[in-house]
Amino acid sequence: METRKIDVPVMADLFAKGEKPEYLFWVGCAGAFDDRYKKVIKAFAKILAHLNVSYAVLGKEETCNGDPARRAGNEMLYQMQALQLIGIFKMYEVKKIITICPHCFNIFKNEYPDLGGNYEVVNYLQFLNRYIEEGKLKIDRKSLDNITITYHDPCYLGRANDVYDEPRNILSKLTGNVVEMHRNKSFALCCGAGGAQMFKEAEKGNKEVFIERTEDALNTGAGVIATACPFCMTMLTDGLKYKNKEQEIRNLDIAELIAQSIDL
Repeated sequence: METRKIDVPVMADLFAKGEKPEYLFWVGCAGAFDDRYKKVIKAFAKILAHLNVSYAVLGKEETCNGDPARRAGNEMLYQMQALQLIGIFKMYEVKKIITICPHCFNIFKNEYPDLGGNYEVVNYLQFLNRYIEEGKLKIDRKSLDNITITYHDPCYLGRANDVYDEPRNILSKLTGNVVEMHRNKSFALCCGAGGAQMFKEAEKGNKEVFIERTEDALNTGAGVIATACPFCMTMLTDGLKYKNKEQEIRNLDIAELIAQSIDL
């Protein structure tokens, strides 16, 4: 299948031309460096272009926002990284930020204001759900309607920020076959990577958390596990490999499912 190329606008280029986009699209570390998650970023960028949204990315000026440093206990590094970014945001007069990663969403929305960084921060699922509800993003169910999907709630999207309804509403538009894991919403089990656990070795125990959560997903009988976080995608993909199910069960981000449904 031919891959459609898309031009992603960069903030510095737009400013040089005297243009100011409505949104900063925050790509994040995973979107920049992880080969699997780059596909998610591309899918969402295609949707933004399809919707003709006024946005730009920072490109080479984007650095880590300090979330892993703070979660791991290095407060000085976090504040250095955050203040550097706040300065860049101020230079580009950033008012609205769209994020895919729930960790980035949480830190921009709830922790940057303490350092003077006040923005309207929108998670991409809230953004997409709004466009669907307003009729501006029309989804074709034909490609997915015969597929059973289960959704894994990311901790930093669900419990930390109470975003539960938007992903489920989107999935209900994509397919009539959405099944819940027995632990869901505020009772959902973590994928095992949050709180900087992504970057350290497993602690002693009988079973790793990502395997337990993968089993929750497999028990639903779903053919697709829908995720909305780069950490969750990594852990559940590893879980499927551990269970030798990666050929049968797909782990796809909700942005990829939408892009597939509207043939982007």
